[in-house]
Amino acid sequence: MRDPQRPGPSADGGLPLELTAFVGRSAETAALAGALESARLVTLTGAGGIGKSRLAARAAAPDGVWVELAAVRDPRFVPYAVVEALGLTDHTTRPPLRTLLDHLAGGRALLVLDGFEHLARAAAELVAQLLRGLPGLRVLAVGRRPLGLAGERLFPLAPLGADEAVELFADRARQQGVEVRDCPQVRELCGRLEGIPLALELAAGRLRALSPGQLLERLDDRFRLLTGGRDASPGPAPYPVPGGPLPRHHALRTTIGWSHELCTPAERLLWARLSVFAGTFDLEAAEYVCSGDGLLADEVLDVLSELLAQSVLWREETPAGSRFRMLDTVREYGAEWLAATGDAGRLRRRHRDWFLGLATWCELDWFSPRQREVAARTEAELPNLRTALEFCLSEPDEAHLGQYLAGSLWFCWAGCGRLSEGRRWLERSVELDSAYEQSRLKALWVLGYVAILQGDTVPALAALRECREQAERAGDATAVAYAEHRTGCLALVTDDMERAETLLRSALGRYQEIGELNSNVLMGQVELAMARAFQGDLPEAVRLCEDVRRVCEDHGERWARSYALYVLAYAAWQGGDPVTARELLADCLEHAHAFHDLLGSVLTIELLALVTVTQGDPAEAAVLQGAAGRLWPSVGLPLFGSAYYNAPHELCAAAAREALGEARYGECLKEGAALDRRAAVARALGHGGGRPLRALPTPRGPVPPGDGEGAGESGAGGDAGKREPAASPTRKGGETAG
Repeated sequence: MRDPQRPGPSADGGLPLELTAFVGRSAETAALAGALESARLVTLTGAGGIGKSRLAARAAAPDGVWVELAAVRDPRFVPYAVVEALGLTDHTTRPPLRTLLDHLAGGRALLVLDGFEHLARAAAELVAQLLRGLPGLRVLAVGRRPLGLAGERLFPLAPLGADEAVELFADRARQQGVEVRDCPQVRELCGRLEGIPLALELAAGRLRALSPGQLLERLDDRFRLLTGGRDASPGPAPYPVPGGPLPRHHALRTTIGWSHELCTPAERLLWARLSVFAGTFDLEAAEYVCSGDGLLADEVLDVLSELLAQSVLWREETPAGSRFRMLDTVREYGAEWLAATGDAGRLRRRHRDWFLGLATWCELDWFSPRQREVAARTEAELPNLRTALEFCLSEPDEAHLGQYLAGSLWFCWAGCGRLSEGRRWLERSVELDSAYEQSRLKALWVLGYVAILQGDTVPALAALRECREQAERAGDATAVAYAEHRTGCLALVTDDMERAETLLRSALGRYQEIGELNSNVLMGQVELAMARAFQGDLPEAVRLCEDVRRVCEDHGERWARSYALYVLAYAAWQGGDPVTARELLADCLEHAHAFHDLLGSVLTIELLALVTVTQGDPAEAAVLQGAAGRLWPSVGLPLFGSAYYNAPHELCAAAAREALGEARYGECLKEGAALDRRAAVARALGHGGGRPLRALPTPRGPVPPGDGEGAGESGAGGDAGKREPAASPTRKGGETAG
């Protein structure tokens, strides 16, 4: 039986016949056809089973000539395969190259060379000679690696997108007489198969016996499941039998094994070792983790480049720089080889060591001009960091390293909005016994911090209390300071301003005694400033935040600085200067949005709404309140359930209602609620303000809790007066909106 993903040979030796419907790839088909119009040599690259042959056949139609090289073993037979594909008969003694040059001279032709990887040098020599001798010739090469010729235009092919993968799976299921619908289970199955067309085809072939749910259950051993139950070893025939199977596409294992057996020993070794990475990785990580015992560090780049050329790896440009990716199916194949060598444990420890060091560096570099780069790098490395955490928390005697790693990533959990994930790792780590008390204490205070940001008061207090008590017994002054700081943060969002001020001042004093200065320390100072502002001491609040701004600018820090600007803007509005307040808030919002800081963004939009109504545009103020109302459910309890934080919202809502009327105010709220996060930020940054409203005098003192005539209808402030917090005023991040 022919592999349904593979086109079959046509009766007249031209392009392969499509035996199944061609699904998706419309954009890629058009782009590839365009490339063939502008370049004489185009190489379509991609991993085995990804659909290169089908796309090439579609883009080359109707005039291309298909040359199948997969089953050709001897490089000397490459030109003969081309001659045969063209249907030429030549009984003379002239070389096949001469036959080709004579036959194709003076005309225009498109040759499609498919499956040339194992014959790359011979194929490249032939193509170069043909292109030099035949000005009217174009070549589309299809394989896992480039030919490496001058003028070659590369066209890398990625897996199918989610929708196209589901469409292909459903279409092939119908051919089996099975109807499947687009549902979460089917989407998960297609996602597990990574959108690889061959894998989807083979999985669909099992639907007569297994449901999609049963397929999912058996995907842990996907290679056994998808082999089709037949011997898939390559046959000895130099050419494919017309209408017969192409052995390298019998099964997913065979497809990947075909690539593997063509690799050199060094390439196979690196392939196996790279399987310890999850997601993407960079060159430095590969050089450290995979070097040694048969592969020198300075050899890794050359070997990796060969794997890249053969499409075993993919390279992609990200905000964190150039990175490499190995499809999961390819990685699993490498992992089997790594396990067979008995070296898997050592490689996993090297992997853990690298990412432990990376987390340490990122934590230190968070307090620097490289904050955004750290955020991007951490985002890119999350799969690997998770793998390292899992290793530490699953292996005996590794608990302390897991606790250290989970705690060191506080800036990722709290600073990049991954609270839920961080809490799971932190809770799991502190449950383990560890002989390294310092690592566990750090995990405890970070756990307390994360729980505060989630509005989970009781566990937060329990973690912080345990941290402080054990830190005092152990004489760990740093852990005592952090536990006290975060307890003060909790008091702030529950409106206990006097206790918040006492704890925060004490913690800041402790930080000074031990010489601690970083983003956390500066955020503690911002929180103290907010407590003073809520109690009416605006000069002290301004002094504290101006100091924070100065230190941040000296160190290139932007995260804590944005929250200092928020407090300074609040003080400017209170002092009767809405123009300055707007300028500060615009700066704050730009940085918060750049960091994907949802809490900072929504807090700023709320305050911008108040400034906007003060400047004379109640309709726009209501729109901003509506936009904030849409975002709050993704952050937590609106305005923390704090009467102090909610008072400006209520004051804005009351003024806007009075100016607009209830009906118009509601319309503006709905308009704002229709904006996603990006649109809301753009709207907030783009508004200029008008004349001040007579109904809202410029304030001259602190806004008392409960001022205003009621919260807005958007849900952004309807819980004023509640004391159960949902987040810290300096919480960074939150769940992603939009």
